[in-house]
Amino acid sequence: MNPAMRRSLGFFVLAVASVAAVSAAAQLATFPNLAPWYESLNKPAFNPPNWIFGPVWTALYVLMAFAVWRIFRLPPSPERTTAIVLFYAQLLVNGAWSWMFFGANNPLLGLANILPQLVVIVATAVAFRRLDRVAGFCLFPLIAWVTFASLLNFEIWRLN
Repeated sequence: MNPAMRRSLGFFVLAVASVAAVSAAAQLATFPNLAPWYESLNKPAFNPPNWIFGPVWTALYVLMAFAVWRIFRLPPSPERTTAIVLFYAQLLVNGAWSWMFFGANNPLLGLANILPQLVVIVATAVAFRRLDRVAGFCLFPLIAWVTFASLLNFEIWRLN
């Protein structure tokens, strides 16, 4: 394997491993709290069924890993470094939401996380798009989902 392919593979492993680690950590907070805590909450009529969250988040995490992999492969620059820092900031805040909402059984704490999280995701998408259009567009579904999740989180807090 030539050095460029080895470097690209290393970046791929880093991208997938970091996103998978955050996903696994989030699941540790979420699954033990689905029943009875989450099931007992009052939810708005637009609350999706629980089974939809797994496939949606899987697709979003795959897109995130692909997007950051594309950024990793670019030549080093201050803009690339900023984009990667933003990516990992949004990834950490994203993972923390599950612990704040589900782990702490606290919709208000989740709301305090998800609104700044959305701002960091948008900043990451903008930074990615400036460097690589495909990488930037890969984060648009995440923006849409977290926007929806913010409204859902707000309504769950309001109703409970």
